[in-house]
Amino acid sequence: MMSAPKNKPVYVTQPLLPPLEDFLPYLEAIWDNKILTNGGPFHQQLEQALCDYLGVKHICLFANGTLALMTALQALRINGEVITTPYSFVATAHSLLWNNIKPVFADIEPHSLNLDPTRIEAAITPQTTAIMPVHCYGRPCDIEAIEKIADNYNLKVIYDAAHAFGVRHRGGSVLNHGDLSVISFHATKIFNTFEGGAIVCPDAKTKQRIDHLKNFGFVDEVTVVAAGINGKMSEINAAFGLLQLKGIDGARQKRKAIDAHYRRQLAGIDGISCLQQGEGEAANHAYFPILVSPGYPLSRDALFQLLRDQEIYARRYFYPLISDFPMYRGMPSAAHANLPVARLASSQVICLPIYPDLEMATVDAIIAMIAAPAQQQALIRNIA
Repeated sequence: MMSAPKNKPVYVTQPLLPPLEDFLPYLEAIWDNKILTNGGPFHQQLEQALCDYLGVKHICLFANGTLALMTALQALRINGEVITTPYSFVATAHSLLWNNIKPVFADIEPHSLNLDPTRIEAAITPQTTAIMPVHCYGRPCDIEAIEKIADNYNLKVIYDAAHAFGVRHRGGSVLNHGDLSVISFHATKIFNTFEGGAIVCPDAKTKQRIDHLKNFGFVDEVTVVAAGINGKMSEINAAFGLLQLKGIDGARQKRKAIDAHYRRQLAGIDGISCLQQGEGEAANHAYFPILVSPGYPLSRDALFQLLRDQEIYARRYFYPLISDFPMYRGMPSAAHANLPVARLASSQVICLPIYPDLEMATVDAIIAMIAAPAQQQALIRNIA
């Protein structure tokens, strides 16, 4: 069995960092102008550059994606109940609790692992005010079906698009759908600003309200119009984002090549399946999840441990389900019977390492570790 290079752990992702000397001119500019925050020149440049790159009209930068989620709910004045997915990072539901909103969990589709529109509609009550779907692993939700439900029931839609930087759906940015979309620029994402996030919004009036909310509600020195928060992105983060944006296309191409290699080499292994890209989608290859089903010789957790023993730190994204954590598991919608597809996916998924600097030799070693138990099982069957 091939193993990972000794003394070199392989993590599920690794931030892409440009040469340090390329960042120094940006820092020198900040040191010269003494503007560290409050919408300085790099902040303004990054907002415009991201609008141009992503194909969106307006974007509001934030210190992180969770603050952006919390503020998006405030901006649309959401209350009552919001239907969301249990199959996500906890920030999705936490943003609702922080706004005193009740999360209502609905089950997911088996082929996309995104919210199932039929289960969304079944979960609507008189207290429902919005839907918060997640483009899981960057794979677009069933946008058209969700929009139709929202229109029929007069609900707002806020997409947690943390995974969906640069993803396109039917020729346009997936971020242009819903009332608002929220992205993350955390260090683990394909585009990062160390820490950071943003809200994509459709019009200048909404952007102005969000910009007020992320700056304590200030309009000017003496006027406060809302109970806002401090969610501003610093100039250092914005400057780093401008530098990162220069290399993003090359990084995405490298991810695409790794994704394709995994798919080719894992095809045909009994009990291992990959999520398929939907028709008309342009993926960003942010994650590479596989599902380990009963046809594979090992359980998901046994394969996870096998990789870990060789210092391959794959992750069980998303396990446990959000609905299993103490602050949520007592809710009626968190009941196991309500979420069978999400529960099965959570017991089967492993996200394999994928990042631009990941060497193909290491990818091959990971593939060999996954293939070996299956090959041994086939050999036993043949001998028998």
